[in-house]
Amino acid sequence: MSVIEDPALRDLWTVEAVRERAIELLELGLNGALEHFAIDESRLDDAAHLVAKVTRERFPDLRIPLHSRWRHFEGPDGSSRWDAVAVHASLSEAERARSAVELAIVSVLLDAGAGSTWRYRDDRTGTEIGRSEGLAIATFDLYCRGALSNDPNQPLRADAGALGRMDRAAFERAFQLSDRNPLNGVAGRVRCLRALGRAVAARPEFDVHGEGCGTTGRRLGNLYDHIRAGAPEGLVSAGDLFRSVLVALRAVIGRALGDVWFHAGIRRPGPTDRLLALHKLFQWLTWSLIEPLAAGGIDVTGTRALTGLAEYRNGGLLLDTGVLVPRPPLPDRAFSPGDAVIVEWRGLTVALLDRLRPRVARRLGIADPELSIGQLLEGGTWWAGRRIARSLREGGVPPIRTASDGTLF
Repeated sequence: MSVIEDPALRDLWTVEAVRERAIELLELGLNGALEHFAIDESRLDDAAHLVAKVTRERFPDLRIPLHSRWRHFEGPDGSSRWDAVAVHASLSEAERARSAVELAIVSVLLDAGAGSTWRYRDDRTGTEIGRSEGLAIATFDLYCRGALSNDPNQPLRADAGALGRMDRAAFERAFQLSDRNPLNGVAGRVRCLRALGRAVAARPEFDVHGEGCGTTGRRLGNLYDHIRAGAPEGLVSAGDLFRSVLVALRAVIGRALGDVWFHAGIRRPGPTDRLLALHKLFQWLTWSLIEPLAAGGIDVTGTRALTGLAEYRNGGLLLDTGVLVPRPPLPDRAFSPGDAVIVEWRGLTVALLDRLRPRVARRLGIADPELSIGQLLEGGTWWAGRRIARSLREGGVPPIRTASDGTLF
């Protein structure tokens, strides 16, 4: 029996576990019982003011889309790079959905922090782009030129074999790396792609052959067919989608428990005691699959069950606005993902985003239930976190440094 199929651990792989345990951590913080952070709730209003300001600047009509990797594939005028590629390739609806699912998965899994110096030159615009946006365009180009396909006649595919053969030299060329243009976590990103190939080769979710899939080998996009088969009425809940994605791809990040970490304050009977589930990448991926699935005839319901994302822009916003107060002041060094201070920071971020959302809604004049957590992120907290970081520190680096291996956040 695999770890994820162990009934005693099954509750860790739900979006409910993320929110419930984050709230438990927040209650400890509000009672002054955390080792690394105090919480100043009064500063949530300052954070809300900044987020509302940024949101109005980005979306004056308040038509705020969901947070998704697809925003990074759009031009300043709202045009879609992917639409242009898919139309040119004359893809059917189902084949377009498979390819879009593949693009989303690869791009999200490679979206861990790039570092402050790396840039990718976009040949379409002649501009150099860094950080998450640069990683998005780099993975878009990697996918669209057929680097992940075994079939030269079908470049818009991600096959088990091609993923599994990815080597460091090819990756470095694709991401334009050099001594002067380093990217954080290169080895981890290459391992991630190879592990993705192994998952596609081994997991039953990818052994589904629908229209256009062919018989040349398993492909990542068959996950679309697997989800469609489980949604006969064209509906799938966000919670079920999250779990399907996590079960199929959890092994890719190389940890038996996934993005789940020890924290002494989280108490439960049994084997999940002192474990805090965060699942940042797989929730980010769930958000990013909503649009490709909808284009393929599958509507994702219940998105309010998803939580905010435990990553450094959202968490940095809370630190830089004074909502989170380190105690004592943190040493100037990079921390590992499993260090207690990082686990605490990320868990508190999830819970505090829920408390921030209604405050932002009020400032925008939006009825509370009508502003979703996905819109808060996109409006929103991610961009406000970047803005305040740039105003406070050269290069816009986050307030806490993490030793990224290129696979988690």
